[in-house]
Amino acid sequence: MLPIPEPGQEVQWVAQHLSELCSDEVRRSERFIGTQAAADAALVALDLTGYAESRNEVLPVSQRGASGLSPWIRHGLLQLPRVFTAAKGTANDVRKFRDELRWQEYARHLYARLGNATGSPLRNAPVVRSTSDVEPWDRSMRCVETNLDELERDGWMVNQARMWLASQWSVRNGADWRVGEQYFFTHLLDGSRAANRLGWQWTVGAGSSKVYGFSQSQVRRRAPELCGSCTHRDACPIGEWPDEPDLSPVERDPRLRHDPNPVVTAGPAQVERSSSPEVVWLTAESLGEDDPALSTHAELPAVFV
Repeated sequence: MLPIPEPGQEVQWVAQHLSELCSDEVRRSERFIGTQAAADAALVALDLTGYAESRNEVLPVSQRGASGLSPWIRHGLLQLPRVFTAAKGTANDVRKFRDELRWQEYARHLYARLGNATGSPLRNAPVVRSTSDVEPWDRSMRCVETNLDELERDGWMVNQARMWLASQWSVRNGADWRVGEQYFFTHLLDGSRAANRLGWQWTVGAGSSKVYGFSQSQVRRRAPELCGSCTHRDACPIGEWPDEPDLSPVERDPRLRHDPNPVVTAGPAQVERSSSPEVVWLTAESLGEDDPALSTHAELPAVFV
């Protein structure tokens, strides 16, 4: 069992004990703080004014409508029902925000039912066209560089930028979507096999009936400052809409429409006791203070597993 890090020494502690789990330099996010206090403060500060119209804005940052709550939601510091209830504002803004929470809930239910099967195409298999010597994300493009920098610096991106990069990777450049999805999963603080995979499946046509195309027109609309400072501004490689990629229909998992064992998928409806607990096990999804096991047994030591 590893020792508890001293306050302020978290980065050094991770570098000492868990460096082999890190894909690159061990450093903290420049934007997010992974504490319950920070999560609670972010929820109190939630402002949904104009959310429905501005949630897809990428730049400037001041124009973004995205809530930025997803890292705390993903790790259980903010439970979905609590965030759902806290949503206040105009009917249209609240409705759109809650729809996004429902998407998260849906992704979790689908993953609970399908598990690792979400790592394979659910409806169509995009044909991989690129070779290993082709970089699907050309960092000389400002729309790619800026968003990848934010991903690697903060561990987060607005949803629109995620769709841009996923489409650029698979739809336009024909790279294997599962490799791109893994890169997102590695770097996103809110990355989960549930929501992250489903987002990629939807964008690249693996889990939907059509693909999401990415071109310069979206950048000019959602992040206009990028095109003006890009070296490709006079000959943009994404100036035109991408060609429709080849999609090969796959045999659909029957569990997409029917759960053969909903009791197992849902888990126990009430606490099942086999013995007196000695410790509380916490996972990446249950780090919040209102975790049922943690709040019920506050006197017991908590161990992250």
